[in-house]
Amino acid sequence: MTIHKEGYKTIAIGVFAFAIINLLSFYFISFHQPWLSWVIFVLTLGLLLFLISFFRVPKRTMTVNENSIVSPADGKVVVIEETFDEEYFKDKRLQVSIFMSPANVHQNLNPVDGDVVYNQYHKGTYLVAWHPKSSTENERHCVVIRNSKGEILVKQIAGALAKRIINYLILGQKVKQSTEMGFIKFGSRVDLLLPTNCKVRVNLNQAVRGGVTVIAEW
Repeated sequence: MTIHKEGYKTIAIGVFAFAIINLLSFYFISFHQPWLSWVIFVLTLGLLLFLISFFRVPKRTMTVNENSIVSPADGKVVVIEETFDEEYFKDKRLQVSIFMSPANVHQNLNPVDGDVVYNQYHKGTYLVAWHPKSSTENERHCVVIRNSKGEILVKQIAGALAKRIINYLILGQKVKQSTEMGFIKFGSRVDLLLPTNCKVRVNLNQAVRGGVTVIAEW
């Protein structure tokens, strides 16, 4: 396991806050109420470890298969439905949405090989990620990847807690399946918009792993 580069500054601030709080606690509190100092230490240590876990990047054997569309994120499948895409395709698409909790890995990965033919950031609101309108009204970053099989749209969506979306892709870039696309700080949601003839290989409420779980097949 490694720590993602997006976490370096945040973790450094967390370590500094942990050190200051506990130095003050042991200096002013420990002599009269040592139990309270230990409670503060345990609680702040737990928060620091939880903060570090936000930015973990586990080592995995990734799925690489030209016939497969792999999960772009860790989380739980919360939507599988046909929808009409107003932004890019202007037609019906198969939507698969993955909810990322604060406990999930937050790195996002490319679900297929291909060329980046669309890359657009949208300002928006911060509804909770499972809200039906979060897909179209929340802050989001949309990317379309095209290959010989077709086109898919990947939508990184901010939520009530996640208020920073990072996307590393650029228009015209060639990407490889299961390599890094971006990062959403503190979880949220990722939508996939697929051709309607794709065969979905996951179920509602199924836990999926980014770069590993096959979401659908062309």
